[in-house]
Parts: sequence; structure tokens; C-alpha cells
Amino acid sequence: MSKTEKEYFDLSIAQLQALGAWAADCAERSLTLYENIEQDDARPRRAIEGIRAFVASGKRTNALRKASLEAFRASSETKDLAASAAAKAASLAAASAFTHPFKDLRQAMHILGPASYSALAVELRNTATGQAEIEWAVANADESVADLLKKMPEQSGKGKRIDQLLQMLDQGIREKFK
Repeated sequence: MSKTEKEYFDLSIAQLQALGAWAADCAERSLTLYENIEQDDARPRRAIEGIRAFVASGKRTNALRKASLEAFRASSETKDLAASAAAKAASLAAASAFTHPFKDLRQAMHILGPASYSALAVELRNTATGQAEIEWAVANADESVADLLKKMPEQSGKGKRIDQLLQMLDQGIREKFK
């Protein structure tokens, strides 16, 4: 297989709904860090509400895509690093509904990003360590999340703190569901 060819796999709406439910739970754990700083900005909250609506209906809508993008914009507009990470977690949770069925590190971010950015937000605020949040995410991940993750490349953990958190989460879920 050449570098330009993608390795595809089956991915059902039900699997995306299970991923979305877990991603929303993970991202919501740090959402108040954003809301306490940016009290008049509900964009990340709308992203969480959007992914929960997808989980209930199985319908990927333009409104959900827009909510994800708006939460991402919110993450870049705030000056607070913890608030930014919390908004990214919400954005990625909403984006989890749009995970594509091919093996790719960027697609793996749809799976691992909400929990990892939520952990980073908590760690930046010094309310707990990111490790504790990663442990919560691993404990609350189910087999459907693990099955999807196992189809993606493993995270390297090299680089920034977010890369380390992504790798801890990736490894933790893979180990839990060997």
C-alpha cells in the first residue's frame, strides 16, 4: 500500500454514537473552566449539546458541524490556556460524529482529543492532574470506543504535553481492552 492509499474499515452510526457519548462526557468535565472565564460565550456548551443530540438521533447535521467549528473558534479567541483547551475538547467532541473510517492520526484525534484536551485544561488550571482525568476517561471508555481506536495508529507521545496526554489515553484504552 502506498503512502497515498488509505486503509479503510467499517464504521457504523451506532459506533459513532457510542464514541460521541463518551467524548461528550469527557469534554464536559472541563467545560466549566471555559464558562467561568468566558461567561457570555456558549459556543463550547452548544458543541456539547450538539453531540448529545447526535447521540440521541444518529443524525449528523450541518448545525453540529457548525457548533464544532464555533467551539474551535472560541478556543482560539480566549486568552486563557485552560479555557482554550476546554473549548477544544468540546469542539473535538462534536467533531467525533464526523470521524472518517480510515486509519489516520488525524482521525484518531476525533477519538482521543476530547478527553486529552479536557485533561490538559484541568491540568493547566491546577485543579487536578491531567493523569487523573486520563484515568477517568480510560475507566469510562467502553469496548466500542476501544474497537474504533484500535483501527487507528498509536500515538507517539513525543512533543508537547497534549501529545503526552494523547499517548497516555491511547495506551490506557488499548491496554484495558487487550
